[in-house]
Amino acid sequence: MLNFRLYFVTDRKQTANRSLTDVVHAALDGGVRAVQLREKDLEGRELYALAEQLRALTLRYQAHLLVNDRLDVALAVEADGVHLGQHSFLAEDARRLLGAGKLIGVSTHSQHEITAAQGADFIVFGPVYYTPSKADYGEPQGLDRLRAAVAHSPVPVFAIGGIKTERVPEILETGAHGIAMISAISAAPDPAQAARELLRRLD
Repeated sequence: MLNFRLYFVTDRKQTANRSLTDVVHAALDGGVRAVQLREKDLEGRELYALAEQLRALTLRYQAHLLVNDRLDVALAVEADGVHLGQHSFLAEDARRLLGAGKLIGVSTHSQHEITAAQGADFIVFGPVYYTPSKADYGEPQGLDRLRAAVAHSPVPVFAIGGIKTERVPEILETGAHGIAMISAISAAPDPAQAARELLRRLD
């Protein structure tokens, strides 16, 4: 069973002009125990350097670090796992490369994609509500489709996309295990306090 319900996804372009490491540090102070390093535009060397910094931080807080798509970087920094998109490795192939002890998350947007995520430890489903960062993935899915995703998925489901603090209760009513957040933490004036409030709602 996963030991986290709040999944913080990084975006260094949404940090209110603060360094990403400072924002992640604050989020960890606020109780975040799972971080996905998702900086798709970085080349391997830069991504590796950033992953090393976040690995050191997450270890200090006994938190999980997952690297988006890049199995090589995840292995190099001894991250806790990877997060896969729809154009990445299949979860079952990633499992063969990473071994049984690592976490694998998969982003999904339909029941077909949930079925194809066999071998994952959890999935992220969305966007539930409208959000600019997920506009490329089509119209918001809404609560009914999230509820159907939870019913269809054999593994825990995290909701993502446009989730505000006050919407957490209706997300949980669908049976979702937790929420994945980007700007609600990273762009918040006080990321630590934002994380604390989200975790309070999740409890």
